[in-house]
Amino acid sequence: MKAIVIGGTGATGKELVAQLLEDSRFVAVTVLVRRPFFGQQAKLTEIVVDFERLNEYKVHIQGDVAFSCLGTTLKDAGGKDAQWRVDHDYQLEFAAIARASGVESFVLLSAFGANANSYFFYNKMKGKLEDNIKKLNFKQLVILHPGGIERPGSNRKGERVMMKLLNACNAIGLFKGYEPISTNRLAKAMIASYFKFKETLKVVILKEIKEISAYQH
Repeated sequence: MKAIVIGGTGATGKELVAQLLEDSRFVAVTVLVRRPFFGQQAKLTEIVVDFERLNEYKVHIQGDVAFSCLGTTLKDAGGKDAQWRVDHDYQLEFAAIARASGVESFVLLSAFGANANSYFFYNKMKGKLEDNIKKLNFKQLVILHPGGIERPGSNRKGERVMMKLLNACNAIGLFKGYEPISTNRLAKAMIASYFKFKETLKVVILKEIKEISAYQH
């Protein structure tokens, strides 16, 4: 099988690419990146792209399954419009090109609370993306809804504080939907979900993410 990945240089994406390369079920992995990152590795094809002209790279967006874990923060993007461009527009265009190229399966890393009707910008953005990708009619669409994500070596002070608070709250049974999960386990769940869930549409909640992250082939 062949996999195509965007968002492969992020915390979860790096884990995902590494695991795909180690997985004998995948004979080729194509990663679309903004700048060179991975170097030469067996089975890996790294394509440097301009996400503003993604359609020009459609020849590379072909395979059995597409994985999307692209995303940025409001701070890093520099504003809501810029974040929407990355988190919604780029991923939707990638999905549309993949579908038009005959890719039948799509695995999307979304977020707990994603809802197109939400009053919260982030949740609304994620919900809109999900709704729009659903309209592409993939044969298999898997959407993962993790809570907090534990990124190893994170340099985001606010994120580190939030993870500590969530862990403390989880210990007394609060905010279980936001219980943190490591990028390693989340990447495992993304791959496992492709093989485990064959429904046309499957939304994978945190409990299931934790379960399938231990799924062995």
